Amino acid sequence: MSAPVRLLLCDDHAVVRAGLRALLSSADGIEVVGEAGGGEEALAMAARLRPDVVLMDLQLGEGMDGVTATRRLTADGEGGTRVLVLTMFDTDADITRAIEAGATGYLLKAERPDELFAAIHSAASGRTALSAPVADRLLARMRSPRPPLSDREHEILAQLARGLGNREIARELFISEATVKTHLGRIYGKLGVETRAGAVAVAKERRLLP
Repeated sequence: MSAPVRLLLCDDHAVVRAGLRALLSSADGIEVVGEAGGGEEALAMAARLRPDVVLMDLQLGEGMDGVTATRRLTADGEGGTRVLVLTMFDTDADITRAIEAGATGYLLKAERPDELFAAIHSAASGRTALSAPVADRLLARMRSPRPPLSDREHEILAQLARGLGNREIARELFISEATVKTHLGRIYGKLGVETRAGAVAVAKERRLLP
């Protein structure tokens, strides 16, 4: 008999953690060794407990988010703790940020229990585990890569990062608010996001900001 996969749960909702622990208690070869309610707590517990896999939510309320925690947990590279993302969010930006941060897999919370169990075992072995919708999105992106940002879009993105609103950006760049809105729509589409905060976060991840 091989040793069970030592699993650390990280989710900011106590009810979700309790549900996952109850579900995973029925799985063969998986042992939940701890629960964390945030990114900082997950790092501290992982250093102490040395889990094989951290089951990580991306949205963790205040403090360190799941992407940052994933990057920190996987900084040691091969042979260290694996991170398996389990989230409700399947936007291109979320998927890309998590994988670039070092996540071994990306699952949605609508996944069937047996698929979650299999993904945990795959992650522990270093094999990639993706929900079918996530795999479809990644393949679609590879087949139809998004065009790069234009110089003007880079300028507007830089103003977004400063926290400026549409009117302020228009005044700063000597263009109309309608033009700013048009450029924002194109920026969101190219970055795979839906909000200003999402655009800035992805831009920072990809080093698109000066």
